[in-house]
Amino acid sequence: MEMRIKVTENGPYLVTGGVPLTEEILTFGENGNQFVVSRHFPEMETYALCRCGHSRNMPYCDGTHAKTGFDGAETASRDHFDERAVRIEGPDLVLADDRPLCALIRFCHQAHGDAWCLTRQSDDPRLKAEAIQAACQCASGRLLAYEKDTKDAIEPELSPSIALLQDPQEACSGPIYVKGGIPVESADGYAYEVRNRTTLCRCGESDNKPFCDASHLAAGFSDKPE
Repeated sequence: MEMRIKVTENGPYLVTGGVPLTEEILTFGENGNQFVVSRHFPEMETYALCRCGHSRNMPYCDGTHAKTGFDGAETASRDHFDERAVRIEGPDLVLADDRPLCALIRFCHQAHGDAWCLTRQSDDPRLKAEAIQAACQCASGRLLAYEKDTKDAIEPELSPSIALLQDPQEACSGPIYVKGGIPVESADGYAYEVRNRTTLCRCGESDNKPFCDASHLAAGFSDKPE
């Protein structure tokens, strides 16, 4: 069965094709920012991930969305990334930025500046490397770096998988990090643009459903039982 994520109407994400599922912690330090795997979930061919943010069996759906009247209406743009993104040009790099996708992971900030400033100074090899890393670590896919001369996109090599992000610095649980080009299909059958990196809302509060818009931070969302 092909790997796929199906958004169900006012319900969970139905994941098929045996997609590996982990929990990863956002860590910040002098040696760089990292996604640290803290848990591997049992392998399953099919599973349903909570989308409303209130399941008592996190990360899996337990039907709570039906009891709470969860409104999971999808509001995200269906234009492609290249149509939406603004571009920041530097000497050696171009940074494409689709701001509504921001999940506030904050890995766009590196030792010597943020992705935007670093791109504008990309004639310095050290700063260029940091600009590329900042863009490649953007889990939501908001940022994408291109080589200016060849126009080639620079992407990390990611195996198809899903990670549930935890953000201890902000004392909350983060979005669903979808890696490696797993197709996401809307409740009405529309196929969203396949991306190497994207984040899906799991707090139920995003105004850009099914994608994360960082609402989990304001909501103080936690997937841990009270």
